[in-house]
Amino acid sequence: MARSKSSGQWLKEHFDDPYVKQSQIDGYRSRASYKLVELNKKDRLIRPGMLVVDLGSAPGGWSQVAAELVGDKGSVVASDILPMDSIAGVEFVQGDFTEDSVFEELLSVMGDNKADLVISDMAPNMSGMADIDQPRSMYLIELALDMAQQVLKPGGVFVAKVFQGEGFEPLMKDARRLFQKVLTRKPDASRARSREVYLVAKGFKGS
Repeated sequence: MARSKSSGQWLKEHFDDPYVKQSQIDGYRSRASYKLVELNKKDRLIRPGMLVVDLGSAPGGWSQVAAELVGDKGSVVASDILPMDSIAGVEFVQGDFTEDSVFEELLSVMGDNKADLVISDMAPNMSGMADIDQPRSMYLIELALDMAQQVLKPGGVFVAKVFQGEGFEPLMKDARRLFQKVLTRKPDASRARSREVYLVAKGFKGS
């Protein structure tokens, strides 16, 4: 079957992408790893010894970066509906984290510890129709923010992908209510034409 012109163009762009090439050299599972690398450089998010929770973690690009940065004394707890190949230093829980059983499993892996940082690079399967995709993506980040409130320690940090559009401002307002400092970042590794930005919320006020 012949590929459409647009999918051929996407493939060419994908394989010409310097971040895709670099991820193959560095052994990262996805180009998305560099978004977290950049965010971390700018905002000093991850330090050795931290407990990091990665929501929507598959294929594991962000978990890989987090595990490297927290080191042997830190830990990363990751969760996704999709399976994810194991990563040294990462405990993976497969399932929907909004379901009680999966949430309980995540909590049991964390033990009595609260998270220093919750990260999420989740996005819905895009249909290409903004009036469908935008509500879905906002729903995912709202779920992630709700989860963060339940597992973060006071002073903790939340970082998540969000798409600008309907629902963006109410989300920012919610985040400002819960955290002391809230800003958005657009890493170089984020494709310029994408509406995605990253919400960085620091200083969780406590639930």
